[in-house]
Amino acid sequence: MIQRFQFGQMLPTESVVLSLPVTGSPVPFLTPDGTGWRYDMAPEDVIYGLGEMVRGMNKRGWHYCANNSDEPHHAEDKQSLYGAHNFLLVSGGTGRPTFGVFIDFAGPVEYDIGYTDDEILTFRTSEPDYDLYLITGEGPADICRELRRLTGRSYIPPKWAFGLAQSRWGYQCEADIRAVAQGYRENNLPLDMICMDIDYMADFADFTVNQERFPDLAGLAAGMKSQGIHLVPIIDAGIRADDKDETCREGLERDYFCKKEDGTPFVAAVWPGEAYFADFLRPEVRSWFGGRYRALTELGIDGFWNDMNEPALFYTPDRLKAAVQRAAELGAKGNLDMYAFFGLQQLINGLSNNPDDYRSFYHLMDGQPVRHDRVHNLYGGNMTRAAGEALQALRPDRRTLLYSRSSFIGSHRYGGIWLGDNDSSWAQLRENIHQMASVQMCGFLYTGADLGGFGGDTTPDLVMRWLEFGIFTPLMRNHSALGTRNQEYYRFEKWIPSIRNLLNLRMALLPYLYSEFMKAALGDGLYFRPLAFDYPGDAMARQVEDQLLLGEGVMVAPVCTQNAAGRYVYLPEPMKLLRLRSVDDFDAELMPAGHHYIPCALNEVLLFLRPGCLVPVARPACCVAELDETSFTFWSYPVEDSPCTYRMYSDDGVGTDYDRPEHWRTLKAGTGQ
Repeated sequence: MIQRFQFGQMLPTESVVLSLPVTGSPVPFLTPDGTGWRYDMAPEDVIYGLGEMVRGMNKRGWHYCANNSDEPHHAEDKQSLYGAHNFLLVSGGTGRPTFGVFIDFAGPVEYDIGYTDDEILTFRTSEPDYDLYLITGEGPADICRELRRLTGRSYIPPKWAFGLAQSRWGYQCEADIRAVAQGYRENNLPLDMICMDIDYMADFADFTVNQERFPDLAGLAAGMKSQGIHLVPIIDAGIRADDKDETCREGLERDYFCKKEDGTPFVAAVWPGEAYFADFLRPEVRSWFGGRYRALTELGIDGFWNDMNEPALFYTPDRLKAAVQRAAELGAKGNLDMYAFFGLQQLINGLSNNPDDYRSFYHLMDGQPVRHDRVHNLYGGNMTRAAGEALQALRPDRRTLLYSRSSFIGSHRYGGIWLGDNDSSWAQLRENIHQMASVQMCGFLYTGADLGGFGGDTTPDLVMRWLEFGIFTPLMRNHSALGTRNQEYYRFEKWIPSIRNLLNLRMALLPYLYSEFMKAALGDGLYFRPLAFDYPGDAMARQVEDQLLLGEGVMVAPVCTQNAAGRYVYLPEPMKLLRLRSVDDFDAELMPAGHHYIPCALNEVLLFLRPGCLVPVARPACCVAELDETSFTFWSYPVEDSPCTYRMYSDDGVGTDYDRPEHWRTLKAGTGQ
């Protein structure tokens, strides 16, 4: 059941697709607490949700702020990352209530989940105008399903988007792209995508191509597709301030950019230097900006990633001028004491993403000016909406890959997300596991982290262990930053045979993974979920945060500790362990419920089959387009000699006729049918 409560006059977010009447009765479970709400937690209560936030699946013990931030350092002391996912799921213990809370609000929301008092949860919005939805159901998974019924079906990408994506900030020319493709193909490593960062653009301007570095992007795209590889270019939020640039000129002529209070266009610097920012909250601006993607779709591009759309601001001209002047004054003094030095440091650090700058420009909503900070969390998601809606028109009845850095609940209908600029650390691998479950609860099914880490220099063992989890995530992308160690998988020569086995394992499992993704998308379910969702009466399952249930039949338990030769695993019920070294090389063992230490070498993956589970396994291929889904072998765990069956979803992976009954078939172990 979903109840809607209304407070004040909220600014529209369009997060919700289900029209519900306002409930007149008091809000259940919650108690008014000043300007917000309070819930008294019992020791056994688990608090899920908040999507893309730091710390564990259980959010108890910290304070958070849903305020989309360009934050590359995902340490435990952070309160905000790139997404505003205002959904809490309170999972009570025996005799305690289980319910969900969705706060439909465009601005910052603060949460204190046992930080000030370990028994008290509070949350409050920055303004008293919002809708609050209280969701109850048969259990946590059912409550998440109700949230999706409220906010809409999750985005579905093309099937090829489930192959490997290789990305790096630093592929500067056509030769670099060809070299990456060659490196993968020569080493017989599957690859479906090469992502193109800002270097493909002319002067970092959106919807342009540097003709010196990429003289024939259409020919390059066609050549890559002949190898089963799709090019996926980046699009940034800031539009280069240059009256010779067509996008800039059109935006100025049509008055489509955000403005300062005096009515002049707001200007801030990002990659191209000074830039304007499209007012994505206006439907006509979304239509115009989305239509600009045609410049690349006409060249054969069928996938995009949107970035820098919180929006990230390097500096504003006025703030830079003042900082330079003050720095010069301090520099003239010479010998800086502690206070002067740290003041200078704070001055420079305060140039980027300064809260005062977010308070200095405006959007038009229904013809009325609204200051940006009041609707800040809607910006990046509406950039995704602009692209998603336009691409449906530009490529009718065909899917286009689209994922974004910034998001809010509601933008999950238009594209996926990746989990931002992480770093090459074991802590970030663990955080990846936690976040995958949390963002799924908020509707973002097509998601993944930068495998191996984006910032810093990765290591071979981290690359291996992260890939061993990454082969199960819907978005499987290896991405790294300029100036860091090259981490394309073929660079790790000693480990290429093992990496090949892992990537082939992904390809072999893809029919199952894709089928489970589509079941989740079409049925408003979850692809990944915590153990406690399926074993609510198991007190130990409620504590496990580094194992995930995937679809209806399997559990994954990644090794995420450096130098570990295995890990402890908790099984809520008997399961069949597959210790996989390749599709054809693995150990199988029936394991009772309980606690186990399981050895796992650096080239092995632990996969657990639940009782009655059947997993179809294909022969590996160099890309998704080459997969043969007409014949399978099976991994299964039959119970009491009952035959295992599997209801499988399979389509052409390109069209949008998702609901046709012929996409479904039932497989039985031993028949291959």
